[in-house]
This record gives sequence, structure tokens and C-alpha cells, in this order.
Amino acid sequence: MAKLTILHYPDPRLRKPALAVETVDEGVRALIDDLLETMYAAPGIGLAATQVNVQKRIVVMDVSEEKNRPLVFINPSVLEREGECESEEGCLSVPGFYEKVERAERIRVSALDRDGDPFELEARGLLAVCVQHEIDHLDGKLFVDYLSVLKRDRIRKKLEKQSRLEARAS
Repeated sequence: MAKLTILHYPDPRLRKPALAVETVDEGVRALIDDLLETMYAAPGIGLAATQVNVQKRIVVMDVSEEKNRPLVFINPSVLEREGECESEEGCLSVPGFYEKVERAERIRVSALDRDGDPFELEARGLLAVCVQHEIDHLDGKLFVDYLSVLKRDRIRKKLEKQSRLEARAS
């Protein structure tokens, strides 16, 4: 397993839509293991392959308190959305920023698991928010896209400045 480098907003590679996974093989399973290692090390509760510059429709997450119940979604698709809820979201690709975002309160999603077997899952609460957030990544969308232009620009400028300072320091 290998820890991968997470792209940071406003990196344009985060805007590339992911491609469907045609075959779930050992290469895909190795990527899933690397994504999980990277997510846990960050630490985070979800990570999409696009966040590490791999344009495949793969998402991993673990919203358990103990961080011992990893979930894998290959080619996920939201089948149903119901209700609305607003919650504070953060993102490993937008480090240090948390903002309120409105999402569906309940969703039903279909996907393939790490063995390529299809499944459906009904999710509410944090899991529903996380699934929607990560699927957005696969579509080239970030949580900052739900914010006002003013807030989004402020976050972009702060992260660009931080990136320049880190580049000078190294």
C-alpha cells in the first residue's frame, strides 16, 4: 500500500470528471487500498480517486467512530434523493475550511463493491452527506461550488497564498 498525494483546490485536475471503471481487478483493489490508507492518514472520512489525480469512479469512506468500517463505492450513482439538510462540510482537497452546505437528507445509491459485486445502500445523516460529497468529486464538483462566489474566492486566494508560502519554504 502507498499513501497518495491529495490535490488541493484550486488545482484544475480536481475538475476532471472521472471515468467509469470497466473491470474490477487487482489494480483497482490496490488503488482502493491506497485510497483508504491515504484517507485514514489525512485524516478524513471520505476520499474520491479524483482527489489523488486518478480519473476513475471510485470512492472510499469510513464514517464510523472507530474508523474500522471502510466502505467502497465503484461507479456510484444516486438513485433517489429525499428531503434537505444543512451541515458543515470540510474536504481534504480544501484543507482548513469548513462551511455549511445543503444536501439531500436521505439518498439511495447503487454501486459496485471492491469485488465488483453490485449493491444498493440507503443512507441518512453523515453517511448521506459524505456519499453526495464524494460523488460530486467524481463529477468534478467541490463543496466550495455550493458557496457564494465571494466565499469561494476568499478560500481560493488563501489556499493559493498558502501554497506559494509552502513552495518558498521547501
